[in-house]
Amino acid sequence: MDIIAHPSTLPIMLISVSLLFLSGVAMGSSLGINYGQVANNLPSPEAVVPLVKSIGSTRIKLYDTDPLILKAFANTGVKFIVGVANEDLKKLRDPKQALAWVKTNVQHYLPATKITCIVVGNEVLTYNDSILSSNLLPAMESIHIALVNLNLDKQVMVTTTHNLAVLQTSYPPSSGAFRTDLIQKLTCILDFHSKVGSPFLINAYPYFAYKSNPKQVQIDFVLFESTSGVVDPVSGLRYDNMFHAQVDAAHSAMEKLGYKKVCLQISETGWPSKGDANEAGATPENARKYNGNLLKLIAEKNGTPLRPNLDLKVYVFALFNENMKPGPTSERNFGLFKPDGTPAYDLGFNVSGSVTTNTTSEGVSQPPVTGSSPADSSSSGYLSITSDSVSLF
Repeated sequence: MDIIAHPSTLPIMLISVSLLFLSGVAMGSSLGINYGQVANNLPSPEAVVPLVKSIGSTRIKLYDTDPLILKAFANTGVKFIVGVANEDLKKLRDPKQALAWVKTNVQHYLPATKITCIVVGNEVLTYNDSILSSNLLPAMESIHIALVNLNLDKQVMVTTTHNLAVLQTSYPPSSGAFRTDLIQKLTCILDFHSKVGSPFLINAYPYFAYKSNPKQVQIDFVLFESTSGVVDPVSGLRYDNMFHAQVDAAHSAMEKLGYKKVCLQISETGWPSKGDANEAGATPENARKYNGNLLKLIAEKNGTPLRPNLDLKVYVFALFNENMKPGPTSERNFGLFKPDGTPAYDLGFNVSGSVTTNTTSEGVSQPPVTGSSPADSSSSGYLSITSDSVSLF
């Protein structure tokens, strides 16, 4: 677990958020959001509670098991996904270590804090680290066994996350297929999901496809504003946005391995409001369009063209801009909110009131080697659709 210091708080302004845009969108769709903490200026967890409630979010995904956050959200009804760092997989394949971890980091907070899922590792299979990947499934299995032994397996699921670089083919979506070198590992993981009833999680970022080739990729298609869309020549299904095309490519890959009934959910997606000169599309206006249209899409609960009846669970990345994240400027600007609790861009929030914030130049958690950021999703494997062709980046 990453250790994050929370020094004494300093009041800077009082903020209460009344919803204009999100009142009919997020609240009706049980908005999920990623709560990252690679920063030294974020509000205290206690101050984040009313902010999360005000945007209608009932589901939060963490990258660790920060005790201050889990305690702050006790008795709020917010459901949590908590994370196991990649560097802890080796020790947690040991059933005794896994049992101790679950007792300390999950059972201890139940039932006051609603922990419903444990994500074991983050994007492990695309690190091309054979030792790391060999520990993934055994760690998942050991943690599940620990939950069974503690009679918690009916309320807490076990899964892991993948970026779309696990795909060998993604166009047309009906031809989606996993990388041949990962098929054996993914088959075993999908078999685990099938047996225990947990979801297959992917991180999907149309932003990176546009950033890689802005001259060919249609911006309206990635921002959910296409008027023409793309028709899958094999299935005949029409795709009005890249997000659905990416998701259905993963659905098709799962189906080809015989796991059509395993539920797929989106553990990360989002758009940065600021970037470097070479980061095309990273603007407040595009972030507003992407996330605003995404929230409308979630609220409609219409699923995808391939799975029209699926109530797709989506976790937006991220709650706050995180000033200590490495990499290009975009990495530090995926947040819906600035650290002081004000909106990073206009999604219809009406702001007045108060919040407290933590300010420190040290003691901040360092970026975990688990790669819990969109930077890890910028590797190859992202669907890019143009008017004439589709390619992978």
